[in-house]
Amino acid sequence: MIRAILTDIEGTTSSIRFVREILFPYATRALPRFLRDHAGEPQVREQIRAAAATAGLDDDDLEAVIARLLEWIEQDRKITPLKTLQGMVWKAGYENGDYRAHIYEDACRKLREWAAQDIALYVYSSGSVQAQQLFFRHSTCGNLLPLFRGHFDTATGGKQEAASYRAIAETIVIPAADILFLSDVVEELDAARAAGMHTCLLRRPGETAVSETYAATEHPAAHSFDEIIIPA
Repeated sequence: MIRAILTDIEGTTSSIRFVREILFPYATRALPRFLRDHAGEPQVREQIRAAAATAGLDDDDLEAVIARLLEWIEQDRKITPLKTLQGMVWKAGYENGDYRAHIYEDACRKLREWAAQDIALYVYSSGSVQAQQLFFRHSTCGNLLPLFRGHFDTATGGKQEAASYRAIAETIVIPAADILFLSDVVEELDAARAAGMHTCLLRRPGETAVSETYAATEHPAAHSFDEIIIPA
């Protein structure tokens, strides 16, 4: 019996376009000034050091670190200090009302329905936990954050590594066999299945980068949350 649903965000609960066309450009514009203004603050300084270490740079060379972070944004790199700093920048944007996070109407409805059925809801995304919480707190469907019992990011491990999903199951104290993972990325679903979870591939028309090879996937597939079948 499914006791928990673990969901991705981009291309699953929410449009890829919102992330690529709103959030990433906002971070690109705002990150340099944010780092120059806040580099002396402990939490920001910690992430600057982590980014510099990952890039092999001197953490005292702030401009070089900024340049590398902007390169990573352009390349859509899944690097933890970058995601953490993006979350800090996005927080100001959300709180200023510059944008609201896009959530598919079907996802909004089903997440509320599942929570009401006492199915535990969790998020696993490459975006930082802070960014995830901001996303669901400031969504087009209102504040959905109370629906979720926990959040996981790349600090848990890579999303295409089975060990990450085993770690999540251990953390939430629910057997992997009782968890359903939702994503638009087959490699992530493969990893979750290898860890013993149930899976469902979201194939949202016009949104996901679904390749022709996905047609042969063994994962159950759905075009919206309304089509997701909860395994018995």
